[in-house]
Amino acid sequence: MTDQRPAFARREVLLVAAGVGTLLLALSGRYGYHRDELYFLEAGKHLAWGYPDQPPLVPLLARLADSIAPGSLIVLRLPATLSAVAVVALTGLIARELGAARAAQVLAAIAAAVCGVVLATGHLLSTTTIALLGWVILTLVLVRALNGTATMRLWTFGGVVAGLTFQANPLVVALLVVFGLVTVALGPRALLTTPGPYAAAVIAVVIASPYVIWQAVHGLPQIDVARGISNGDSGTSSPRILFLPMQLLIVGPWLAPIWITGLVQLLRRPPLRALAATYIGLCVLFLVVGGKPYYLAGLYPLLLAAGAQPVLDRIHTRGAGALLVLSLPVIAVTLPVLPVQDTNPVINVNYDEGETIGWPGFVSQVADAYRSLPPGTAILTDNYGQAGAIDRYGADHDLPTAYSGHMAFAEWGPPRARTDSVLAIGIDPALLHRVFSTVEPVGELHNRWGIKNDENGTRLYACRGLTRPWNEVWPLFKHY
Repeated sequence: MTDQRPAFARREVLLVAAGVGTLLLALSGRYGYHRDELYFLEAGKHLAWGYPDQPPLVPLLARLADSIAPGSLIVLRLPATLSAVAVVALTGLIARELGAARAAQVLAAIAAAVCGVVLATGHLLSTTTIALLGWVILTLVLVRALNGTATMRLWTFGGVVAGLTFQANPLVVALLVVFGLVTVALGPRALLTTPGPYAAAVIAVVIASPYVIWQAVHGLPQIDVARGISNGDSGTSSPRILFLPMQLLIVGPWLAPIWITGLVQLLRRPPLRALAATYIGLCVLFLVVGGKPYYLAGLYPLLLAAGAQPVLDRIHTRGAGALLVLSLPVIAVTLPVLPVQDTNPVINVNYDEGETIGWPGFVSQVADAYRSLPPGTAILTDNYGQAGAIDRYGADHDLPTAYSGHMAFAEWGPPRARTDSVLAIGIDPALLHRVFSTVEPVGELHNRWGIKNDENGTRLYACRGLTRPWNEVWPLFKHY
């Protein structure tokens, strides 16, 4: 059978992808660790088949990176950089699969390159980093399946990708389940009469099963984490009323004509309608359960690819070029290009940027307070970012290992002995008064730039006189 697809603009698309990689690599070392990256590094020292809030793949990557180049942000973030490069290239390839000519393939790749969520996830190592790449690969597999060109080898590959993606971020299950339900409801049902999807499902389940088993054995703490996200407890959560408007923001408002056109085009093409319906179904699902706006991120490369050719046909090269140029300011919002002292306006839009600023100074101020307390004092933090920062930078100040009741730190336990002196960081004083006979404020943390992040203004407390053994009071500090 003759290949009816347009020629792939390989050189041009790869040049765009390489440009993104170069930009991300150049900025990888600016500012500092994100709180989640500090957590992943610590989780990597406690390798397990799972953690309360995540599977093991990203902590494993963090451990490997830190083993290769200890303390290197560039190496730690290299998987994120390579993921963004691959997403950009795959967007151009998906456009080709959808029938786009060479110029439209390049447009799709550039649109992905200036897409806010692609740049943001390409800068930081996170579970979303791997999820984004996994979703894009799976949408390419599904496009080929709906076009009738998927082989058993491709389905097998898709199963491996789905399983590995799950081991970074379980949300991939939502993509596959919704796609399956949509296919049953809207077709093409013939797709489900072939062995490929079932072989892929078996492979994915086998690869994903260790984390599922870990969660089951430990009482399914992921459900508690999801409940907290739904209630808005996460720093990147947003009210349900903002879920849909945030879709414009996370992609970039000037790219909206491209991806919305892509959604309409997929709805108009019966063989591919299931993909558009999957996006709509996931949008409804995440809106109802209180998911974060970026949970849909993995489908935007597909929509950009689908919209590239019709947009180019309607507004031609100049109009499409204008949309891309107008999208360039997203670089300053998603990446650390501004001087640190000028980032407060950006943090109002991009919460995560603030969480990469000030950790060494934070630990230095903790050390100042710690030196005023009795020898053997334990350090107890409210969240994993604080604990991770102390474990990363504390050795330079002769600080002990930090403890926390947050996420996986809670599983690693309380201080080992009956410690009657504790430096508590950011913990509710009402809780401290329940556990200690004496609780005194000993300081408040501030970064020298006045950056409005979660740690600025954190209060420190000197606590003495533990009223009960740690194994009895530790559950009070656990929170997801």
